[in-house]
Amino acid sequence: MKKIKKIAVMTSGGDSPGMNAAIRSVVRACAYYRVSCVGVYRGYEGLIEGDFIELTARSVNNIINKGGTILKSARSTEFRTKEGRAKAFEKLKEEEIEALVVIGGDGSFTGAVVFNEEYNFPVIGIPGTIDNDIFGTSHTLGYDTALNTAVEAIDKIRDTASSHNRLFFVEVMGRDAGFIALNAGVGAGAEEILIPEEDLGLDRMLESLKKSRRTGKSSSIVVVAEGDKSGRNVYELAQYVEENLPEYDVRVSVLGHMQRGGAPSCFDRVLASRLGVKSVELLLDGKTNLMVGLKDNEVISTSIADAIKGGHVIDQELLRVSDIMTT
Repeated sequence: MKKIKKIAVMTSGGDSPGMNAAIRSVVRACAYYRVSCVGVYRGYEGLIEGDFIELTARSVNNIINKGGTILKSARSTEFRTKEGRAKAFEKLKEEEIEALVVIGGDGSFTGAVVFNEEYNFPVIGIPGTIDNDIFGTSHTLGYDTALNTAVEAIDKIRDTASSHNRLFFVEVMGRDAGFIALNAGVGAGAEEILIPEEDLGLDRMLESLKKSRRTGKSSSIVVVAEGDKSGRNVYELAQYVEENLPEYDVRVSVLGHMQRGGAPSCFDRVLASRLGVKSVELLLDGKTNLMVGLKDNEVISTSIADAIKGGHVIDQELLRVSDIMTT
């Protein structure tokens, strides 16, 4: 088997805390195994344009603590076409790059699988998304940091809610997955948590808020995931409560992209370091089309195709605990 001499690393899709730590890990693992490493700017778009930069162990100094991604990220419509992928393959050949590490989410992994199928080009995926919605890992890069950011923000909002006897609806990110909402809601002591995986209904929410009021609570926090199944956005939910429970002074806070920024937590930095090393080692062992992840605190690998299709199931035990905690 021919030994790989040059590996490229790229970040694609939405940024997440820990991506820089993963880039650093891939680069330094390459240096350790005496393999050249190239960074690809702007994801698949940069791959098509040949926007590469040589990376050495020293060039990734002092990035482990930085949020975002030094390699930037961009959506690429052209890479979805055969012509675009053909251009990307030619650029890789020109630079004598023999394998690719893709740090991103399901969209990025889908592109990697198609590219591998067409050109038999070795690829390994590192899951980088705050949504934690990828099968094959208990944690994606950035999820832990986003959770801590959300809990800290909700704690601060509660101070205002308590001071003014207000009900706050706090919307957190997560697209069609309620992992951030459920865990942050439990961690911050929310009175109600609305997530896409569970259609709890508006009547239950109203009854819960009425009960809180009867037991003496003058302020409350309702955590809402972006993709909640109530069919209403967070502002419509707030209006619905105002119309049905006029005794509440209702406010809305959308945390938005602040959850995707900031320095990564220690957990995310360590996870990124472990996954980066494993991704390089898999490529050097002749493996491809795998995603590295974490299970029972062990680094494992899963077929990228399975990671995309499988989905990450919400923790039913935590849902049960949530119901008890909001009593």
